[in-house]
Amino acid sequence: MALFLDGSQRIAFAVAASKDERYRFVEKLLERFAYVSLGRNEKGVMRRFLLKVSGYSRSQLTRMIQRYLCAGELKRQQKTVNGFESIYTPMDIGLLAALDKRHDTPNGMMVKKLCERAYYEFGEVSYKRLSRISVSHIYNLRQSSSYQKLRRHYTKTRSRGVAPILSKWLIRFLRRAFCDITGGQESIFV
Repeated sequence: MALFLDGSQRIAFAVAASKDERYRFVEKLLERFAYVSLGRNEKGVMRRFLLKVSGYSRSQLTRMIQRYLCAGELKRQQKTVNGFESIYTPMDIGLLAALDKRHDTPNGMMVKKLCERAYYEFGEVSYKRLSRISVSHIYNLRQSSSYQKLRRHYTKTRSRGVAPILSKWLIRFLRRAFCDITGGQESIFV
């Protein structure tokens, strides 16, 4: 292995495509060369070889070897895709959008009170989860893409007329242009 690492020619390695195959490859090498019983120098050569062949970083290989030494085997630990479970379902978001449409998008505290009333006073079972929602989470749900698909709130652009700065600039420009054409007479802009 040391001779291989000291070689001066560049070699392109074909590392296994899947992560599971690469983990098995590293584990087999650690078992085959009895990494536990190797001396310090041999362990260094083994690490350099694994760095070159496996495609993992030095810190990742260190963690992998540490796991191998502790457990005697090397298994990939898959992380969960979503760390938090979603409490409010798409049906709840639909109820919130309908409630906002019915009441013309009230503030968060009023929505919370409306949801509590719907569940506790009127017995609407569909509002059970929304009856315990916090005010801040109402605003979070309103920002979600599923809510935005159901109900997007648009505000019409209000006309302000001609801006005062623009009108002063326009008058000055027209005055100069008219003076240039008429030879200095400003009769219409007095």
